[in-house]
Amino acid sequence: MLESLDHETALALLEWQIELGATEAIGEGPVDRFAESAAARAARPATLSPAVPEAPPARAPRQSRPATPQRDGESAGDAVAEARALAAAAPDLAALREAMAGYGHCELKKGARNLVFADGQPGARVMIVGEAPGREEDQRGLPFVGRAGRLLDLMFGAIGMSRAAPDPAKALYITNILPWRPPQNRDPSPEEIAMMLPFVERHVALADPDFLVLMGNISCQALLGRKGITRLRGNWQTVFGRPALPMFHPAFLLRNPVCKRESWSDLLLLQSRLEGR
Repeated sequence: MLESLDHETALALLEWQIELGATEAIGEGPVDRFAESAAARAARPATLSPAVPEAPPARAPRQSRPATPQRDGESAGDAVAEARALAAAAPDLAALREAMAGYGHCELKKGARNLVFADGQPGARVMIVGEAPGREEDQRGLPFVGRAGRLLDLMFGAIGMSRAAPDPAKALYITNILPWRPPQNRDPSPEEIAMMLPFVERHVALADPDFLVLMGNISCQALLGRKGITRLRGNWQTVFGRPALPMFHPAFLLRNPVCKRESWSDLLLLQSRLEGR
């Protein structure tokens, strides 16, 4: 059956698997697991009295799971407390990136290809805080570089702003709540968000923007403590002592283009604040 696939169909199937989250080839050829199971059953010695069922093997005592990191923990082994200490000790953005790269408590780091730190111009008046890297961001080590990133550039370009603009008044600085891609683009867990939040807070302090834009539900959950982007968008909030505007994530707009009208209204709202109106 596979031999009859034409090039275009095979490529489409591969792209479909990538969209589902497959990123690595595991083996050179197919493995018949059913044949392996049958061979294992055939090699199993026969029981002496088949009428009497074998007793199930004794279960090993269940190991207790490590305690979930608490945001207000103060012990030396607490992941969040260590993140706070590392973040507070970073004197500049380069040091903060190095501290995040050396932070070992977040399991997402083990499955990611790159740490996605930031893009754009430090010192820009507007800092965008996204959710977490996707596949293309993970591969390139930059936030918002896939389809959602291209849409984000078009959106802010419509009000004269760009991540490449040298003028801080027209520039964007972009980061995410998480620097590592979650498996299969799943939502970050509350524990993962809590671990990385001290780094986000320090990131904002060092970049020192006038305004924050919270892109999507995960950003609002992390920085506002609540979700519901449809209700939150377009309403100014305060985060780390700075004005913050929740907006629809560009990935959401790609799936729901009818909502672009609301995003345009939010962009005009941001432009008005930038111009002092």
